Amino acid sequence: MAIAGAKQYVASTGITGETLVAVSCGANMNFDRLRFVSERAEIGERREAVFAVTIPERPGSFRRFCSVLGHRDVTEFNYRISDAVEAHVFVGVSVDGRTEADELAATFRAEGFATLDLTDDELAKVHLRHLVGGKSERASNEMLVRFEFPERPGALVRFLETMQPDWNISLFHYRNHGSDHGRVLVGMQVPTGDAAAFDGFLATLGYRYWDESDNPAYRLFL
Repeated sequence: MAIAGAKQYVASTGITGETLVAVSCGANMNFDRLRFVSERAEIGERREAVFAVTIPERPGSFRRFCSVLGHRDVTEFNYRISDAVEAHVFVGVSVDGRTEADELAATFRAEGFATLDLTDDELAKVHLRHLVGGKSERASNEMLVRFEFPERPGALVRFLETMQPDWNISLFHYRNHGSDHGRVLVGMQVPTGDAAAFDGFLATLGYRYWDESDNPAYRLFL
C-alpha cells in the first residue's frame, strides 16, 4: 500500500530525480483489506479494464458477445434482465495496458455493441459492480443455479458455449477471486414443460452445481 501511494504521488505531481522511501510494516492490513488492495491494484496497474456493454436482449446474444471476447481472461461478468430490447452487461477483462483496453472497446463497438469504458469511473469500481441485479418483472420461469468449475483463462467463455441456447439467460454473475474454482451464478428462464430437459442439462454439464431457486435471499433481493 505504501508503494502504491508513492507511485500515485509520482503520477500526480510529475516529480523526477527524487528518492522516495515507502515504509511497509503491515500493521494496517488484514485479509479484508488485502482483498480490496488486490482488486484495485489490477485497475491501478492497468491490468484490468472494466466496461458496460449493451447487447441485444435475445437468446444467443451472450454467446455472440463471448465470441468477441474470445479467450481473454474475464475477471468479472454481471448481468440482470431488465429490458425487452437491450441487455446491459458489466464486464471486467484482464489486459496488458490502456492500449489493449482501448482496442477491446473498439472491437466491441465494431461488432455493434455500444460500449462505455468504466475503468476510471470510481462510482462503478467502488459501488456499481456490487449492485448489478435486483428484482425483474421480466424474469419469469427463472431457475437460479450456482455452478463451480475449474478456474483457468477462457473457462468462462467455454462454460457459456456449452449452455443450450433454448433458455434465455436472465441473470449472470461471475467474479474471479483467484481461487482454484470459478463460482458462477446463473438465472435461466426455463418453461415449465422443459423441467426434465433442464435436469438432464445440469446432469450432463460436468460441473458441480446447486439449485438455488428456493433460496430465501434470492426470493427477497433478486
